[in-house]
Amino acid sequence: MKKLTPLLALVCTGLSAYSQKIDASKVPDTVKTLFAKLYPAATGQSWELEKGRYEVEFKQNGTAMALVFKPDGTLTETEMGIKTDELPSKALSYIQEHYRGKQIKEASRITKARGEINYEAEVDGKDVIFDASGKFLKVEKD
Repeated sequence: MKKLTPLLALVCTGLSAYSQKIDASKVPDTVKTLFAKLYPAATGQSWELEKGRYEVEFKQNGTAMALVFKPDGTLTETEMGIKTDELPSKALSYIQEHYRGKQIKEASRITKARGEINYEAEVDGKDVIFDASGKFLKVEKD
């Protein structure tokens, strides 16, 4: 994926409709410490506050990623940019059927803290969310 930073903006839009960019100095030390421990080679960090949680967007080995933390430092979600052909085939079929003629602009794999996997495809200005098998779950508008 060539547009890694825009990918993160799109991926996070569905999760952060009410988010605001914040300076890293306003992020709790527990959150920043855990992030640095988990991803010491991360580059291009950008922080947002969304619904009381802290989200950091960054690149790791050229891959666009984002993490969401509670203020106490608990990691709740990891997002990773993927190629559109890495979406489950069932999700791709759903998009072809329900968004005829529309292209998937970006895609990501979302891993919740408890291990639940979701996929997100940005299509026609909307984030279309699927479960791990590719079953449609919901649409989140930008």
